[in-house]
Amino acid sequence: MSLPEVQCHLDKEGASDLVIDLIMNTTSDRVFQESILLAIALLEGGNTTIQRSFFCRLTEDKKSEKFFRVFYDRMKLAQLEIKATVTVNTSDLGNRKRDDDSQDKDAPVRKKARDSAVVIAEDVREQLLEASTATKKAFNSYRREADPEDHFNSADGQPSTGDKNQDEGEMSFVIVIMQPILRFLQLLCENHNRDLQNFLRCQNNKNNYNLVCETLQFLDCICGSTTGGLGLLGLYINEKNVALINQTLESLTEYCQGPCHENQNCIATHESNGIDIIIALILNDINPLGKKRMDLVLELKNNASKLLLAIMESRHDSENSERILYNMRPKELVEVIKKAYLQGEVEFEDTKEEEDNGEEEEHDAASPRNVGHNIYILAHQLARHNKELSIMLKPGGASGEGDEALEFYAKHTAQIEIVRQDRTMEEIVFPVPNICEFLTTESKLRVYFTTERDEQGSKINDFFLRAEELFNEMNWQKKLRAQPVLYWCSRNMSVWSNISFNLAVLMNLLVCFFYPLEGIHAGMLDPHLSALLWMGVLATLLIVIIMPQPLGIRALVIVTIIRLIFSVCNKVIFLMSFVGNEGTFARGYRAMVFDVEFLYHLLYLAICSLGVFVHVFFYSLLLFDLVYREETLLNVIKSVTRNGRSIVLTAVLALILVYLFSIVGYIFFKDDFILEVDRIPNTTLKNGASLAREFLSAGMCPGGIDGNCTSEALQEDVGTNIEEDSGKERACDSLLMCIVTVLSHGLRSGGGVGDVLRKPSKEEPLFAARVIYDLLFFFMVIIIVLNLIFGVIIDTFADLRSEKQKKEEVLKTTCFICGLERDKFDNKTVTFEGHIKEEHNMWHYLFFIVLVKVKDSTEYTGPESYVAEMIKAFLERAVLEYIVVGCCNSE
Repeated sequence: MSLPEVQCHLDKEGASDLVIDLIMNTTSDRVFQESILLAIALLEGGNTTIQRSFFCRLTEDKKSEKFFRVFYDRMKLAQLEIKATVTVNTSDLGNRKRDDDSQDKDAPVRKKARDSAVVIAEDVREQLLEASTATKKAFNSYRREADPEDHFNSADGQPSTGDKNQDEGEMSFVIVIMQPILRFLQLLCENHNRDLQNFLRCQNNKNNYNLVCETLQFLDCICGSTTGGLGLLGLYINEKNVALINQTLESLTEYCQGPCHENQNCIATHESNGIDIIIALILNDINPLGKKRMDLVLELKNNASKLLLAIMESRHDSENSERILYNMRPKELVEVIKKAYLQGEVEFEDTKEEEDNGEEEEHDAASPRNVGHNIYILAHQLARHNKELSIMLKPGGASGEGDEALEFYAKHTAQIEIVRQDRTMEEIVFPVPNICEFLTTESKLRVYFTTERDEQGSKINDFFLRAEELFNEMNWQKKLRAQPVLYWCSRNMSVWSNISFNLAVLMNLLVCFFYPLEGIHAGMLDPHLSALLWMGVLATLLIVIIMPQPLGIRALVIVTIIRLIFSVCNKVIFLMSFVGNEGTFARGYRAMVFDVEFLYHLLYLAICSLGVFVHVFFYSLLLFDLVYREETLLNVIKSVTRNGRSIVLTAVLALILVYLFSIVGYIFFKDDFILEVDRIPNTTLKNGASLAREFLSAGMCPGGIDGNCTSEALQEDVGTNIEEDSGKERACDSLLMCIVTVLSHGLRSGGGVGDVLRKPSKEEPLFAARVIYDLLFFFMVIIIVLNLIFGVIIDTFADLRSEKQKKEEVLKTTCFICGLERDKFDNKTVTFEGHIKEEHNMWHYLFFIVLVKVKDSTEYTGPESYVAEMIKAFLERAVLEYIVVGCCNSE
């Protein structure tokens, strides 16, 4: 059974109800902790069935007030505990820092920096100590009133949990339990469950407990905002509580995503310093933790940036953005982006060295570059409401330093526009997944030129049907990099294709001018000449190695090409490159058999082999590759095949008419079917037979030259029906011969069958009938039927040409995504070129689909979840409802 199935099975057996009852009624911390862990296990992965079960139980039984009061009290208790212990931790940290500074006398510069950043003035320390003492007394009194029988009560002489954990340098239980509580609240809102997001804020009971605000206040408290300024942030964050702070940020993020505008406003407008704390986590250096565990600091900054993005997600006003910008200096934000990029450069070099040494390391989501990218996207969103920040984000702006970082992030950041269910338009900015770098230029051009338009003038339906194929190609290209030889062949596929065609032309020119070739027999190169050619290749290769002169290199190239004329090496290399680029074998044998392009190249290789091992005349078939390579010639072929049914039916009509005219001719004009023939002399017949024998002996006769391929049988067959003396012969003694004569001579003669029949005298009784017969055949078959066939072909070719011109015009003058024409952007703030490059870049839409595919579904933002649902619906109904069609923000 899968995890969701196990979760649903336990839910049916009452596990969700058990968890709710235990949380509301238990007095044991151990039971409460295990209940929360069971709830987390049930909700893991964002199981919507379990979420619905929790929501229904809490709303139907009207027990939500008592349920949420438990969490509310736990959060208040944890905040009091933090306020009671934070001053002691700060004092210990200051003492440790002073001890460290006394040991670093040989580094006065570093000592001065640490002293200014860490050492707290004595008067401030005394004030904090007094406040801590008063708070601790109130906290102990509150704990005794809340749970007099629990282990919190230290009246029996046992030390309290908080004091004991402080002695051990660990957080107390009431603080530690907050991490699973916040994880449980996060999972309740996972996958952007709008009902539970609102339920955490307001339960519509007599007493409502706003856990969203309490979570924000807990973040404010644990980061030390209530005891000091934001400049001391690093003193309150250490290895022991950084995981709890990260969990708090993740829970707050999940409260807002979807979006849930009410929770966004609740966090943004709260009276606490929560927003300022989040901003400080991004902008400030979290020292001393950053000196020991930079990975933890990066994860903290990553989650803080995600939270700010969640607060601004899918909003059409600027209130929250302005609230964030109020205490954020744009220059500091840009400096953080550049600093993260530089840290990523160092990490990238270290990772590259490890890979060169054979060590592979997985890329963390909280790597410096990824963190910097998230902060860059945050800055990009804020720049819409701040001109100064917008200017600073442009490379070469206010300060020229760090342009490399801004160029890198700008290049790897994309934006698209989507339409929500309420038909409002929303702009999404997102990081381009690394795998998108493996999309080849050939595939881009193929998709761009071959995607078909729908009835609305947009190409998105056909384009997104190809998204899965393009995604698979990206994955294959990524794997291809691990195979250097195949990758080298694959990236030069167009070169091998050109060489193959040029060699085919060269070989046919040689056959045309020099056949029969001296020294070549039965399509095979003479062994002595073949050995001589190989010796020439080796000799010229040695000359190039010893004396790399231009003449030597040219000689090597010429000899090698001559050798390749009698081999299939180049086509084999091309087939390798084709398979490498397309990943044909990786898709399975069924896909390989039905891949027309792969079968075409396989047939090409087979013809090359026939030319090498059977006869050189097979090389002539390779010239048809020109039709495959040139679209104009391909349209000529399509002009016949596109309306093939009409042409075939018209040809059938012509055959019916020929059959009828043959019957009439057999009945009435049998004696008129007398044709002049030119008999073959015996010497010519012998020469023709010898030519056929030569060709057959070149590979077609099993015995070769010495085989039993004589010309006597051929001479007998040819001469069987030849009349020896006369130069004329009757051609309609049987109906079959009449049909063959009318079909062969009648259709090929400009005036019809009357041109080849006997010229009748006007004195003959059937003269008038013969004239009518000839004229009817001429008008009905030659004029009408044949011209119908020609007309269908010509009209089809004209349609194909006009479609090609129209397609080229559409590509130049209309948007690929929304279908708006170029003239719609006249006198607009955004030009047509800017629109198709930035707002509706077709590849950005593909990259966003790839992002949705490679990203964990539990990490989706609100727009990503919406698009994922729409893609799933599209695969079922083939209707894309989230794509902008016929409109854009700049219109």
